[in-house]
Parts: sequence; C-alpha cells; structure tokens
Amino acid sequence: MMKLTKFDAAEYLDNEEVIAEYLNAALEDDNPNVFLTAVRDVAKARGMTELAKNAGLGRESLYKALTPGAKPRYDTILKVIRALGVELKTVPLQSKTFPTGHVKGFADATR
Repeated sequence: MMKLTKFDAAEYLDNEEVIAEYLNAALEDDNPNVFLTAVRDVAKARGMTELAKNAGLGRESLYKALTPGAKPRYDTILKVIRALGVELKTVPLQSKTFPTGHVKGFADATR
C-alpha cells in the first residue's frame, strides 16, 4: 500500500523568482481565495512570525487576514506583499483593445 503525504507548496517557495511566479499564477484565478492561499503559503515558507513583524502586524492578525474567505484590507495585503520581498504590478490585458483616442486628450497631455 502506497502512503501519500499532503502537498505543501511552502516547501518549494525558496527564492523571490519562484515566489513571484507562484503569486502571479494565483492572481490569474478569479477566486480571491486562491490568491490568499498563495500568500499564506509564501508566508509559511518565510515564517509567519517574522513576516508578521516585518509587515507591522500581529501574528494572529496575519493568520486571520490570510484565511480563505477573509476580506483583508488593501493596506494589509500591501504590507504583507512588501514584507515578502515582492510587489504587485499591472500589465495591459492582451485580449482587450481600446480604440485610439479612448482617453480623449491623454496623448496630447503626455507629449
């Protein structure tokens, strides 16, 4: 009989590049719990107590904020992300195109 162990993503999150890719993949999912779970996995890999301290949060507050179904404040997530050594950025969607002149006068104002 084969014994299976539970997969723990935290065991593989050992550098900033892997962490960034993992979080980016989680952000692609429409379910916000996927991202919270990914941030929790990274927090676990880095050490919850140390991360909470670096983010300026209590350890229990951090656990609570990263629980699936939680609705953490934006500033809390931003503090945690920065304490993890990564940042969130936006990029244009490839599938959406906007007509030229969509933001009237924007091109002229930036010249």
